[in-house]
Amino acid sequence: MAMPVHREAEEAEIRRQVDRIVEALRAKDLDGLERLYATDVVSFDVEPPLQHVGVAAKSKNWAKVFELFHEVDYEVRDLTLAVGDDVAFGHGFGRLSGTLRNGTATNGMWVRATFGFRKVDGRWLIAHDQVSVPFDVSTGTGVADLEP
Repeated sequence: MAMPVHREAEEAEIRRQVDRIVEALRAKDLDGLERLYATDVVSFDVEPPLQHVGVAAKSKNWAKVFELFHEVDYEVRDLTLAVGDDVAFGHGFGRLSGTLRNGTATNGMWVRATFGFRKVDGRWLIAHDQVSVPFDVSTGTGVADLEP
């Protein structure tokens, strides 16, 4: 069954929002990133603590990335979306890479990414995100060398 035209337009807008994340990361544009998140975003990022609540906390994580990297690249693969009237969710894989401040080039690692979107004043904003890596249960060690 074909997706209604309305849903196709909403999905296209959400994909543009994800593209804006990539563009803002590559430009190291913290203000641009902040505009993509709901003010009360809850983020389960890879860095401690277990959760980061609010856009300022999420922004602080991205600021750390910009401090570490001279040049930043980010790519998203296999993004799948489910779109409702005012909420949507998606999942895929993301990889942060680039050149560190010390000149070291890094290919980064692939992580699993889940996004929860909420439509606020006509704009799709990220209300929740979660980034994770699989881990070896027997050792408790993250497995960071997997690729999609």
